[in-house]
Formats: sequence, C-alpha cells, structure tokens
Amino acid sequence: MDIRTIARNMFTGARASHDWDHTLRVLRLCEHIGPAERADMDVLRVAAVLHDIGRPHQDASRGSVCHAAHGSVMAEPIVATLVFSPGQKDNILHCIRTHRFRGLHVPETLEAKVLFDADKLDAIGAIGIARAYLFAGEIGARLHSPDIPAEKSVPYSIDDTGFREYRVKLCKIKDRMMTSEGKRMAGERHRFMTAFFNRFLQEYQGEM
Repeated sequence: MDIRTIARNMFTGARASHDWDHTLRVLRLCEHIGPAERADMDVLRVAAVLHDIGRPHQDASRGSVCHAAHGSVMAEPIVATLVFSPGQKDNILHCIRTHRFRGLHVPETLEAKVLFDADKLDAIGAIGIARAYLFAGEIGARLHSPDIPAEKSVPYSIDDTGFREYRVKLCKIKDRMMTSEGKRMAGERHRFMTAFFNRFLQEYQGEM
C-alpha cells in the first residue's frame, strides 16, 4: 500500500472543509511552489500527503487537539518505512508538525516553509472563502454574528462564522507567507478575498 492510499484512508468520515480534496490541492500547490524554491520534492510530496492526517482528531475534540502535532506523531511509523535518509525523515515530520497557522512550532526548513505556504494559500482567495463557509456550516454556525466582535467569539460555536475566520486568521495570512512564490500568489488571493468580505458586509447591512 502506498503513502497516498494510507493517508487517504485516514480521512474516512472527515469534514469536507479539511478532507482528502484539501490535501490534494495542497499537494498541487507544493508541486508548483517547491520547484520554484528549489525544495527537496521527495520530502515535500510525502509531507503534503500526510500533513493533515491528524485533522479528524482535532475536529472530534472541537479544537482541543492540535492536528499538526498529533499528525506528526501519527506519521512517524509511516515515515519510518520509507527508503529516505534520516535527515529527510526528520524533515517530513518537521514539515507536518509546523504547518499549522495557529501552531506553536515554526517552520525552519525550506520544505516546511513551502508546505506552510501551500496550506495557507488553500485557506485564502475564492477557495478559502468557500472553505470558511463550508466549515461554518459543518459546525452549525450562523451566516454572520454582527453583534459579537469576531475576536471575542468562541471557536466551534454558533458564532464561528465565515467572517470570523476571515477576521481572526485569513486576513493575516498574506503577511505570514514564507517563500517568494507563496507571497506572490497570496497577494492576488488576498485582494480578491478582501473585496468579497467588504461587499459581504455591505450586502448584509442592505447597503448594496
């Protein structure tokens, strides 16, 4: 059984906002950014395929489990079977452990930085907007909670809306990108996303 099959089987029952399709999009972004940054693509492809295998555990715990840290532990026995150097294996686990925007660990290798950027690109732009509202629907959130400041609303609650995700995370991603190509791509996606949410608020208030 290959790495992709092993990883895909770990997404059985996963929420659509962080499912196998998300992993494949991140993989494609890594395959675009990686060569431009001269990354080790053997390491990067495996890390991309495995990066979110801990996500179902975070969702099941309603956010108390860090999917990046947990995923790196889950990936250890899988990575151990690969015919890679010890350094490459350590790098794969580092990539997984450090890819989370809200995580406690910082990407230090080039491959980890590429994975971080690829994962964040899938959280902004048109696809990011769609995923934000998909996640909000999955947890039963409202369309918008205008009476509660986004920064004070509770994750995984009725007020964990698509706009909240934009305010507490998505609008900040552009400035956290780590690679030249990632920064370039994030700029365009950020502009589109900002225009959308500005119009969303205007339409919500009946101004347009």
